[in-house]
Amino acid sequence: MKIELIGRPETVMSNPNSHHNYFGWPTAALLQNDTIAVGASGFRLDHVCPFGKAVLSFSRDGGKTYTFPTPIIDTPLDDRDVGICPFGESGVIITSFNNSAEMQRGYNQDNSYIQSYIDTITKEDEERFLGPTFRISRDFGVTFGKIMRSPVTSPHGPTQLRDGTVLWAGNNFNDYRGGVDVVRLNTDSGETEFVGKITLEHPEIIIAEPHLIELPDGKLICHCRGESEERPDDVFTLFQSVSYDKGKTWSAPEMILDIDGGAPSHMLLLNSGLLIATYSRRKRPYGIMAMISRDSGESWEKDIRLYKGKDSDDLGYPSTVELDNGELLTIFYATESDDFPCTILQQRWKITE
Repeated sequence: MKIELIGRPETVMSNPNSHHNYFGWPTAALLQNDTIAVGASGFRLDHVCPFGKAVLSFSRDGGKTYTFPTPIIDTPLDDRDVGICPFGESGVIITSFNNSAEMQRGYNQDNSYIQSYIDTITKEDEERFLGPTFRISRDFGVTFGKIMRSPVTSPHGPTQLRDGTVLWAGNNFNDYRGGVDVVRLNTDSGETEFVGKITLEHPEIIIAEPHLIELPDGKLICHCRGESEERPDDVFTLFQSVSYDKGKTWSAPEMILDIDGGAPSHMLLLNSGLLIATYSRRKRPYGIMAMISRDSGESWEKDIRLYKGKDSDDLGYPSTVELDNGELLTIFYATESDDFPCTILQQRWKITE
């Protein structure tokens, strides 16, 4: 199977007239009204800083132009990893999570500007906001309800199943090493209910940052980032687990890439029936990759390069939407130059048989 890249990477989000011009960890989704929504953590100084906000941009012309990013979740803490889940006729869930003031302080010991801001964060702020957060819109992302809390976090957020159920596969914020929890989200109340768990029996590798998709026959596939705290430079890969009972029980996760092949993944079922997953490679040669399955995830054609990254491993978290003309639009974050911070980019492409 071959692909064709269409044009060069294009900028989706940046803020070039400000020092707060670092954007990362995006998700793209096609809303029910055919608007493309892109969420990301924006208006930052760097990979770890307290100024991150969960922002949204919209395109109503197939990704040709985007609105300027608007903050949706902006707590006093570092709001990161923005997920998007359309649900129902007009609903949209925006997800994020944040880090403690102490963690952010440790990463920025030599920056007096950041240290001064962190001094303003109170214990009450952390009690109110620390951990995974989300907001719900019922009008295609125009307005949102209050910030709510979740027990789990994942980069790309929940998934709506064909029967309307919203499942959220994520890591428990207080037990990151305990595998992946799958919870059911009540979109009326914002409450969650535990459904099932994905665990990897391995003495060294931790699974995290999952993304879940449902296939037409009801099969659920979950991809998880696999990494090692002892060998972070050597282990960065994807594991796959499946469920046939709406997430109650899961198969033992199987590694589907090389040990340093890349992660995390976002999956999309195309109108043609092909299943694609996009992920990032954070070892040389850096880049944004895709893999394609013709058999519902039983096998994958892997390591299809969509973007060749610069000499930096600070890139990734791609996700993809399918346009009306069959073209694919993959959104990710990267830096285009050593002189500039990370921004949100998009690459158009199509699959050619």
